Amino acid sequence: MVQSTKEHFMKAAIIEAIKAFDKQEVPVGAVVVCNNIIIARAHNLTETLKDPTAHAEMQAITAATNWLGGKYLEDCTIYVTLEPCAMCAGAIGWCQASALVFGATDEKKGYRTISDSLLHPKTSVESGVLEKECRELLMRFFKGKR
Repeated sequence: MVQSTKEHFMKAAIIEAIKAFDKQEVPVGAVVVCNNIIIARAHNLTETLKDPTAHAEMQAITAATNWLGGKYLEDCTIYVTLEPCAMCAGAIGWCQASALVFGATDEKKGYRTISDSLLHPKTSVESGVLEKECRELLMRFFKGKR
């Protein structure tokens, strides 16, 4: 079976989420892709850094803009295992990412509970890529916490 490019990059984000899981962080991972090359990889570090803004997406955006040498990700796709929160969606909007691809939806804190307009108007969105794998990792993490 041929793996799609989106699945390939989401698997890279899942690897990042597993790193977060192993650090007792909420297992969310992100990668930023430009011209079919991963230019940034990140995972949640809120507990490690004692910083509530250290979400995977925020870490990945910072790394990608540093790599590119500018504040915009106009030709980039951000892959993240969980639907971004409002803070991260706002950052994705400000960096003007071309596309956002996420795995699992977040019915409680996902940006779409507030507004789709947090993203840049030109940012395309696709959800549900490897959703089962992304959701299972989150469920396993929270089951261990309860």
